[in-house]
Amino acid sequence: MLDNLPRGTICIEDIEMGMMRYVRKVVTDEDIEMFAKVSTDHNPVHLDDSYAQDTIFEGRIAHGMLTAGLVSAVIGEQLPGHGTIYMGQTLKFLAPVRPGDTVTAEVEVIGIDIAKRRVQLDCRCMVDGKKVLVGEATVLAPSRKFD
Repeated sequence: MLDNLPRGTICIEDIEMGMMRYVRKVVTDEDIEMFAKVSTDHNPVHLDDSYAQDTIFEGRIAHGMLTAGLVSAVIGEQLPGHGTIYMGQTLKFLAPVRPGDTVTAEVEVIGIDIAKRRVQLDCRCMVDGKKVLVGEATVLAPSRKFD
């Protein structure tokens, strides 16, 4: 994975509006197969070339939640990072991700409530500059006071 900052924690006291982090990953056949195994979602649109050819996608696609998991990776590893607790997430899938696609998952701070340690994040995933997923997350960020 390629990303813009090392893993770790940004405490609520240090989070600023507009802060952004990302991770970039090539989605492989192995990723899709492992996700199917872990999630127990064996929909043939993800795993069977001949089946997927006859769908609206005209070929295999990655699980949408595999793509969404890259957003979770940014939140849990970079912004805010280790110790972050998910409170909610909205997602809208705009286009398929295919095996071999390079996905860039970005997270940007759009709201901060320091007293409640809550952070609102704009979330998006892109392939070749085109948005394939958008949404917002609400998280509980770690604090130097308590952690």
